[in-house]
Amino acid sequence: MFGSPVAVPSYSPHLRRSGSRPVFSDLGSSELGKSTEEHYQHQLELNEMKSGSSPLHATAIMPSPVFLWRFKDLFLYEAFLYYNPLLLVTLMVWLWGVNLWVFAQSTINYAKIFDLDQDHLTHREIWKCATWMAIIVPTSMTAYLYLYSHGEVSLAASQPVLLYAAVMMILIFPFEIFFLSSRYFFLRTLWRIILPLQAITFSDFFLADILTSMSKVLSDLERSVCRMVNRQVATIAWFEADSVCGSHSIAIPLVLVFPYMCRFFQCLRQYKDTKEKTALLNALKYSTAVPVIFLSALKYHVLPDSWTNIYRPLWLLSSVINSLYSFYWDVTRDWDLSGFSRIFKFSKPHMCTSLLYGRSWVYFWVIGSNLILRCTWTYKLSAHLRHNYMTLFTIMALEILRRFQWIFFRVENEWNKMVKAGMEISMSDHIPKEEEKLLGSTNHTV
Repeated sequence: MFGSPVAVPSYSPHLRRSGSRPVFSDLGSSELGKSTEEHYQHQLELNEMKSGSSPLHATAIMPSPVFLWRFKDLFLYEAFLYYNPLLLVTLMVWLWGVNLWVFAQSTINYAKIFDLDQDHLTHREIWKCATWMAIIVPTSMTAYLYLYSHGEVSLAASQPVLLYAAVMMILIFPFEIFFLSSRYFFLRTLWRIILPLQAITFSDFFLADILTSMSKVLSDLERSVCRMVNRQVATIAWFEADSVCGSHSIAIPLVLVFPYMCRFFQCLRQYKDTKEKTALLNALKYSTAVPVIFLSALKYHVLPDSWTNIYRPLWLLSSVINSLYSFYWDVTRDWDLSGFSRIFKFSKPHMCTSLLYGRSWVYFWVIGSNLILRCTWTYKLSAHLRHNYMTLFTIMALEILRRFQWIFFRVENEWNKMVKAGMEISMSDHIPKEEEKLLGSTNHTV
C-alpha cells in the first residue's frame, strides 16, 4: 500500500509551512492517483483552496470535503491512528479478564501476588469494562468516518477529541464511582513505574512489562494527542513529513523507547536493593531495544544511500539481538518449565483442564509462538514501517496475544516462588522449636 515517495506540491500553503524543506510522502503513487486528468483536477483544487486560504503560517487548514475525499486513504489511515490504540487496549482488557478467570479457577492467589485489596476487580467486572469499551470506541470511529464522508468535517474532528477527553476524565475522576480504588491503584503503579524511587514490587514489574508490549500504542497516542493539540484532526496540515506531528518528530522514538527505559531503571533499582547480577542482565535485555528504535528513526534524518548501506543493516542486526535475547529470557527466567501447564489444572472439572493440562503440545505452542512473535515484535518498534497500518495493527494484536499467554506462566512462576519461600520459612521456624524441645528435656531414655 505504501511504497515509493510522491512529491507534494511545494507551493500549496495547505501542505507546507513557510520556510520548511521539500517534503516527500511515504505513500505510494497508487494512493493519490497519477492519471493526467486527476492530477490536473488536483492542481485546480489546490489553487482554489490557496486563493481563499488563511496565512501561510496557519497551524491547521480545513479544506473542502471534496478535496479531503480525494485523500480518503490518507484519512482512513488518520482515523485508524486515532482509534487503533483504544481498540488494542480494549483487546488487552478482554484478555486480562480471561487471565483472571483462569487464575480464579486454579489454585493461584493472584490477589496476593499483586498485593490487591478485597475490593479488587474480578474477571466479571473487567469484562464489563471491556464490553463498554467495545461499544463506545467503534461507535465513535464510525461516527468520525460517517460525518467526514458526508462533509461534516468539524463534527468529525470532534469525535476522537471527545473520546480521549472522556477516557482521561474517567481515569482521574476523584469520586467513588467507576471503581475508584482500582483506578487509584493503576495510576499509583504507573507513577511508581515512571519514578522508581521505592523498592520495586511485582505489580511494578508486571505492568511495566505490559507497557513494553504496548509501546506502539503509546506512540500512536502521542501522535493523536499532538494532532489534537495542534488542531490537525481531519485536516491535511499533518501531511507534511517534517511538521510538528510528522514522520520527523523526535517524539516518536522517544515515546517508543520510554517503556523500555522504565524497565531498565527498575532493573537497576532491583540490583541496588538485592545485589543480584541477574537484574543487570535483565537491564541489558531492555537496553537492546534502544538501537532498534533509534536506528529505525534515522531513516527520516539521513540520506537514502546512508540508510540502505549503513543504518538498515545495523537495524536488522540489533533487531535479531533484541528478539533472541528477549526470547531466551522469557523461557529461562520469566517461566519455570518444571510447572509449565500446572496453572490449567482447575480445582473443578472443566473443559480447559482436559484440553491444556499436562499436554506436550502446550509446550511446543507456547515456546514456538513466543519465538515467532518475538521476532515480529521488532516490526512495531520500527518507526519507518509505521505507515503500513493494517499490518502494524495485526502485529500489535498478535503481540497482545503473546503477552496474554506470557502472563499465565509468568504469574504461575511467581506464585510457585512465593509458595516455596513460604515453605522454607515455615520449616526454618519449625526446626529450632524441635531442637529446643530436645535440648530442654531432662528425661532421656536410651
